[in-house]
Amino acid sequence: MKRGLALFDFDGTITTKDTLFEIIKFQRGKPAFYLGMLLLLPILVSYKLNLIPNWKAKEIVLSFFFSNMPYAEFQEKCEAFISEALPLSLRNEALNKIKFHLKNNDRVIVVSASSYNWVEGWCTDMKLELIATRLEIKNGLITGKLGSLNCNGEEKVNRIKAYLNLAEFSPIYAYGNSEGDKPMLALANFPFYKNFNSR
Repeated sequence: MKRGLALFDFDGTITTKDTLFEIIKFQRGKPAFYLGMLLLLPILVSYKLNLIPNWKAKEIVLSFFFSNMPYAEFQEKCEAFISEALPLSLRNEALNKIKFHLKNNDRVIVVSASSYNWVEGWCTDMKLELIATRLEIKNGLITGKLGSLNCNGEEKVNRIKAYLNLAEFSPIYAYGNSEGDKPMLALANFPFYKNFNSR
């Protein structure tokens, strides 16, 4: 008998907020965040108008706030974020569904465009696997660039298929809340879009 598989998006699905913005607020403070967002407004508008891709907008934002920050300091603050701030943004419905799948002995994997740095510690505590985006580190410093392809859209499917053999699992469940999750949802026997209780 095949084992079940549950694939969860993170931002907006497990959480109520975009954790990239939340990690910036946590590390840099709200005044610096809002000032930075004002200065980056042309970039954000260009992204919304599909004039620049998601990954490029993300690199610009990351570079603005974290370029040349020591990696050890960045990671220490990410761990503090996981323990202090992240719990306030978690959806109870998502946590209950995760617990349901774990109790059912399904393999549970979080597939996120966010960085390993502020998601992996939480996944480890929850005994979940993680597929996510990596940040580029050079000479012990954050560069602001991505160290892997952005784990969003079709790249979620590519990363999942590289990570495991989907044919070994049945049924497959997937949970997401955005256009970037729809390719992953298409892999599932039971896709859940912005809903944990019905298809």
